[in-house]
Amino acid sequence: MSKRNKVVAIIITVIVFISIVAPKAMLFISGNNKSCNTKVKEFFILSKIDLDSLALCLKKNGIIDNPSSFISLGEYKKLSNKNIALGKYIIEPGTTYRTLLNGFSQNSNGNGNAEVEVPVTFNNCRDINEMAGNVSKHILADSTKIVSYIQNSKILRKYKFTLDEVPTMFLPNTYNFFYDTDEKEFVERMANEYKNFWTNERKLKIKKIGLKSSLEVVTLASIVYSEQSINSDEWPIIAGLYLNRIAKGIRLQSDPTFKFCWGNELKGVQRLLNKHRDIDCKYNTYKIDGLPPGPICLTSAKVIDAVLNRVKVDYIFMCAKPDYSYRHNFAVTGAEHMKNARIFQNWLANELKKKNKR
Repeated sequence: MSKRNKVVAIIITVIVFISIVAPKAMLFISGNNKSCNTKVKEFFILSKIDLDSLALCLKKNGIIDNPSSFISLGEYKKLSNKNIALGKYIIEPGTTYRTLLNGFSQNSNGNGNAEVEVPVTFNNCRDINEMAGNVSKHILADSTKIVSYIQNSKILRKYKFTLDEVPTMFLPNTYNFFYDTDEKEFVERMANEYKNFWTNERKLKIKKIGLKSSLEVVTLASIVYSEQSINSDEWPIIAGLYLNRIAKGIRLQSDPTFKFCWGNELKGVQRLLNKHRDIDCKYNTYKIDGLPPGPICLTSAKVIDAVLNRVKVDYIFMCAKPDYSYRHNFAVTGAEHMKNARIFQNWLANELKKKNKR
């Protein structure tokens, strides 16, 4: 080979080498570019997004300053709106573009590799509408869609609940979910939590306390909690009292049950009257025998366990104490109860007079 041909061959080799190595070198450099945020940032991908739009969002949020390098590396990694995962992400200062892109990539579970879970808490909820409203503040699932899904006849049949019974399945607590959780995933998770809660040990206690099903236990627990939401040490006592009434065939006559029938109309009403108690409603335990068809609020595991571990008492009656302790005077006889009730009513009337004078 002539000297000239050797030079040409070397030049061609160098050009080929550069054409192969240079892009990879640029990608290596792009991959090592770092995020420009100086503090930890939360970043949400709320809907399907392409690579260009993702880069612009990151720049707008002060996370990257070189969108073109980010896009080039993303294209090399074949990221698109098909595999960029929705969700919540925590971006540490100085995170490389390579790490960012790997984190946004959807894994085999459908989540982003770096997607973080968010705590979802629902407590003191009257019904599934209120619960869905709380939950939808933390995950992508819309509250209306959650409620519609729960109330769908196919879903009710799947989980073997009626419309009245289905609130039983939702145990108030704090749970971790991915931000992009939809209504189906949320309900499936809650169904599993409910199933796992009812261990064999708990199931054995149901008959021991004189009830027939977990539904009855949760329904009674909802009444117990509605009667006493502050002093938890009274829960097993109140449960024992109501179980006595059930065993003796005495109507529960629980004020929270007829208040439930009125919805929000009695909110803030301090003095409940006979006309309030006289409402015809399948939840009103002044009108029906035994327990209502379902819970009157969403009830936590602690209250359910208090019912399962009720205290054996002789009490049949209870009345609020004439003070602001939010505790009760319990009674065995009707005469004793009437005495307690008169004392409380007199105290309440005096308190209302004092309030009106102010």
